[in-house]
Amino acid sequence: MRIQVLLDRLGFSPGVLDGQAGLSLERALKGYQAANDLPESGKPDEKTLAALDVHKDVAATVDVTLGDGDFRGPFVGPIPRSEAKQAALPAMGYADPTEALAERFHTTPALLRSLNGADMKVVQGVTLKVPNVLPASTAYPASFKPEWSATLASLSVSADQPRAAKLVVDKSDGVLRAYDEAGKLIAQFPVTTGSQHDPLPIGNWKIQGTSFLPPFHFNPKLFWDAKAGEQKQVLKPGPNGPVGVVWMDLDKPHYGIHGTPMPENIGRTESHGCIRLTNWDAARLSMMVKPGTPAIFQP
Repeated sequence: MRIQVLLDRLGFSPGVLDGQAGLSLERALKGYQAANDLPESGKPDEKTLAALDVHKDVAATVDVTLGDGDFRGPFVGPIPRSEAKQAALPAMGYADPTEALAERFHTTPALLRSLNGADMKVVQGVTLKVPNVLPASTAYPASFKPEWSATLASLSVSADQPRAAKLVVDKSDGVLRAYDEAGKLIAQFPVTTGSQHDPLPIGNWKIQGTSFLPPFHFNPKLFWDAKAGEQKQVLKPGPNGPVGVVWMDLDKPHYGIHGTPMPENIGRTESHGCIRLTNWDAARLSMMVKPGTPAIFQP
């Protein structure tokens, strides 16, 4: 868990923090190792642990006491499957405070129960043990709308982010890498990239702009798996919307880089051709890019 937390804080995301070894952690370690001129073993070897040990003050978990802000919602209960029923919701919000808390600390309700006991109570005033991903700064730019700044804070995304000069998505590796002007790897995130029906569009693209807390316009004509008789729908914004909390538009029609309502599925399921990240990773990435940032998609 501590290795996952450190990598998350340093910008080499393992995705959902679950305290388990696996492919996501291996890829995150390889990214960190590449950025720090270490042997790319993908394992927490001696040299890697020595490099990470610079951050001795960062514990794996931290205790937080839940306050009024953790219960503001809106909480909408389980998300219905049909887009028509989703469009009727007041927002594509979290099901309940436990799901919101899990996203805030880049994990799952199951991991929170593992840390706090099966009888964990998510109520105001209770103190819980959570992964230590509290943001270093919440001094977001004054140009951000208050609701977007609040979303960043609710996802534990720090205001201090480097600027990316180029993004590279490797389909074979299942990661998105961000590089600075000097060509140095500065961040890496696990991604879901396309499917057999909607493959990743290999080529050189650019980010045209970013939409924060976007509504989702469902057009059944654009989805191969749409059911007969389904109609166009507009789903209200929210973290459980099909594109999560942010959409980074590409100069290829209908394609973008975005968040997801199901972070545990990143790298494990398919998408409709777009590049999907956890909400917290997508929000972080959105602070690194600007209109015109190149996005190179490779096999």
